[in-house]
Amino acid sequence: MFELEIDRVIATAHRLRGYDGACCNLHGHNYKITAVLRAEKLDEIGIAVDFKKLKAELDALLNPYDHACLNDLPDFARANPTSENIARTLYRKLAARMNDGNVRVRAVRVSESDSSRATYFEDEDDGDGAGI
Repeated sequence: MFELEIDRVIATAHRLRGYDGACCNLHGHNYKITAVLRAEKLDEIGIAVDFKKLKAELDALLNPYDHACLNDLPDFARANPTSENIARTLYRKLAARMNDGNVRVRAVRVSESDSSRATYFEDEDDGDGAGI
């Protein structure tokens, strides 16, 4: 089994609806997004998934978020743009683009600071958590 990770950074603004504290006000984060994929086998030249393709797919998903107010985007019309909800949304969108029978998204982690992060994953097939 192979595990691959990429990191991307986006700058966004958001406010947390219904939050009792300063985060209910508009504020920003430089989010670090980490995508973890797993593959059972390599192709004929020894690649599980081309990092160039993975970066392009994740960048396409992140482009509408970068330098935007997340509350104004359809993805967060009903769900608060928390790190948890961002991670789940990106996981599901990336899985729809990348899962192919050999390669599958294992987890997506969203770090809103050096010390605060949320990880979303849907499978616990081997019981080791999210692989992050």
